[in-house]
Amino acid sequence: MAARRIMRLAERQARGLRPLPPRPQRIGEWRVTQGWAPSTAGYGPLRDLPDWSFVDGRPAPLWKGQQRRLQENEALARRAVKLSQALDGAIQRGGGSKEGSGPPPLKPKGAQRKPV
Repeated sequence: MAARRIMRLAERQARGLRPLPPRPQRIGEWRVTQGWAPSTAGYGPLRDLPDWSFVDGRPAPLWKGQQRRLQENEALARRAVKLSQALDGAIQRGGGSKEGSGPPPLKPKGAQRKPV
């Protein structure tokens, strides 16, 4: 009995010394590490390109989801342009410039040493 307890204790201690395997990644994390979208419904050619086209080369009509995404992207682009123009107008009214405007330079602190 005592020998079995000692063996079990030794096994537990040995397991504690083994390096742990890396934690399993969720499928979304793995896809991101591979440079893909987190899900298959994300961006990419499988979602954005048509499945088929006509024999004479005409593109297939857009699906409802593609039309919705196009409208969402256009609305986002319009909002970005509008906010950028508002920022430019505020900078012009303030008399500052984008590049040079920032916090004032720091003041020296502590006792200033004189060169010997």
